[in-house]
Amino acid sequence: MYRAAATAQEGREGHVMSEDGIIDMNLRPPGKDGDGPATNPEQLFAAGYSACFCGALNLAALRKHLRIEGIKVTVSVGIGKTEEEGFMLDVEITAHVPGVDMETALGLVEDAEGICPYSKATRGNVTTVVKTLND
Repeated sequence: MYRAAATAQEGREGHVMSEDGIIDMNLRPPGKDGDGPATNPEQLFAAGYSACFCGALNLAALRKHLRIEGIKVTVSVGIGKTEEEGFMLDVEITAHVPGVDMETALGLVEDAEGICPYSKATRGNVTTVVKTLND
């Protein structure tokens, strides 16, 4: 259906650009100061995951014939060291589903987890905590 591409140079202290040039950002490790605006891979992953999960949540609601205004998803991505001297991500998803009862909100979030390609890709590979708010 769709494929996107981006190229990074010089790793975490370099530059990343999408093939269409919309993303054209300097990279900097978290907490490191530098000149001008910069991002890091965790922020980019959080942005993509939150947008995708929000879309999946809207689709889950539509499949149940619900029109919910104001759905919002925040994804927090952490990175840390593993015991094997490698690195590992962890994810926290906070889904805000206003205007419905908590049981409905929880069901929609569960459905969204089954729809979202990011959730499918990280399942079993990344520690993920999901929180649901409904008002």
